[in-house]
Amino acid sequence: MRRAMSRPALVAVASAIHVLLLAAGVAHAADDAAIAKKAKEVCAACHGPDGNTPSGPDFPKLAGQHYDYLLHSLKGYKSGARKNPIMASMVQPLTEQEMEGLAEYYAHQQGTLVTKK
Repeated sequence: MRRAMSRPALVAVASAIHVLLLAAGVAHAADDAAIAKKAKEVCAACHGPDGNTPSGPDFPKLAGQHYDYLLHSLKGYKSGARKNPIMASMVQPLTEQEMEGLAEYYAHQQGTLVTKK
């Protein structure tokens, strides 16, 4: 037979869970800020500060692209499966987590891509 937790024990457990969730949220926000900073300091040089205004015709718009496509592309440049010397050198120092964060960052930006029907 199970015993129910006492009210003070339930409050303590709920408080501990709340603290852990808050800490995780703060850590995630810090990660998001670091990723946004990296995007603005590194990626913006070629892809524009918002991912919509590339500095030249050879650089794609990143904002609004699909997360899976962006992540696959970054991994491809890092592994050498995709050939581009500029991108290969840019992604080499990135961790898996940073690549995931950048893909998420740009996937959530409002894109200006238009498809013709």
